[in-house]
Amino acid sequence: MPISLPERTASSVDTLTPRQTVAELDKYVVGQAKAKRAVAIALRNRVRRQRLSTEMAQEVTPKNILMIGPTGVGKTEIARRLARLAQSPFIKVEASKFTEVGYVGRDVESMVRDLVDLAVDMVRAEKGEEVTEQARSAAEERLLDLLLPPSRPPMPGETPGAAETRTRERMREQLREHRLDDRTVELEVRESSPPPFAIGGSLEDIGMNIKEMMSAIQGRTKVRRMRVPEALAYLIEEEQGRLVDMESVSRTAVTRVEQAGIIFIDEIDKIASRDGATGHGPDVSREGVQRDILPIIEGTTVNSKHGMVKTDHILFIAAGAFHVSKPSDLIPELQGRFPIRVELEPLTREDFVRILTEPRNALVSQYAALLETEGIALTFTPDAIERIADFAARVNDGTENIGARRLHTVMERLLDELSFEAPDMTERSVTVDEAYVDRMLADIVRNEDRSRYIL
Repeated sequence: MPISLPERTASSVDTLTPRQTVAELDKYVVGQAKAKRAVAIALRNRVRRQRLSTEMAQEVTPKNILMIGPTGVGKTEIARRLARLAQSPFIKVEASKFTEVGYVGRDVESMVRDLVDLAVDMVRAEKGEEVTEQARSAAEERLLDLLLPPSRPPMPGETPGAAETRTRERMREQLREHRLDDRTVELEVRESSPPPFAIGGSLEDIGMNIKEMMSAIQGRTKVRRMRVPEALAYLIEEEQGRLVDMESVSRTAVTRVEQAGIIFIDEIDKIASRDGATGHGPDVSREGVQRDILPIIEGTTVNSKHGMVKTDHILFIAAGAFHVSKPSDLIPELQGRFPIRVELEPLTREDFVRILTEPRNALVSQYAALLETEGIALTFTPDAIERIADFAARVNDGTENIGARRLHTVMERLLDELSFEAPDMTERSVTVDEAYVDRMLADIVRNEDRSRYIL
């Protein structure tokens, strides 16, 4: 019997071939064909697994991926876009934030708990959308009760309640036409509790218990005055909470994490042991973190406040620059849990040109849209884009290579004057050409010592 993700939202992801998945990723990430190919196959294998019998599906485990490449080349973005495409719960964690059991720091199991919390929010939002109309109707009734004056006795010959019904319908019409937006009402709202505090290190279990205890405090209420639109939004959210079955949400979220969750572990090279080097922290903790992560990736059961979560079929994507260490510096057991390894290429000047213009909502389009809100039409000439890419590549070569992130620093410096003056400018059209780029960036790039701090 094929397995499936219970109550999963309809999506075209099940019909996407690996080639089509790569095409979707190409809309947002330039280059890195090998990495895109690897994640596309991993996504398709999940679809294939759902079509297997239950017995066979339990035996088919994800083939985890290790991405090797410098910072700013698209490792995280590929994984994030893949998760959005697959409608999967996705979380990014940094391996350097975790410590071995017994040390002060985060417990590795917290990554799974965080993923479950995120999945619960996803499923709750989906369920909330399903009951939006019902919740809005109930919220309108409650708001009209607050807006309408107390009922009066019926006039002679008048049907009891007829006048109130007519008044209520007129008020409902005004509410829907936003003619009551300036009025205020007094509403009883729940007080938000302060966030739970943890004493000492990463006491995850104690933290969960504290959250449960603090939930009792959330039952306290207070009266607030708010405008009608704000009150309606609050009441809709409250009604959605009443209509949505949270037990069902938790069960669905846990199942979705188990069958479709993606955990992206960044900076995994920072916990690789290096022979004879003390590096940036105690080696005993580095290897200990690897051994703590190992059972999570191999498949174990993690206790969360939403139930027990099996990690056997969660897809793990790890990434690291591996400038100092090598993948072989990881403990052998952990290496074996990442059978697919892809190396991402450093970005070239030609890649920068493509990044500036090709992706959906590319960087150039973003800045044009921002300044359009000030009534300024910003355009870039092709030679200006070439020049920006040239400057970014030169600064990366001369200082620290931070990949595509360099484009953000270059663009901010390039448009610094324009962004500051935009609200006061009388000129409504600005064209950035090669001469403008040279004028704004040439001095900084020429002075390499200064560019280390500014770019």
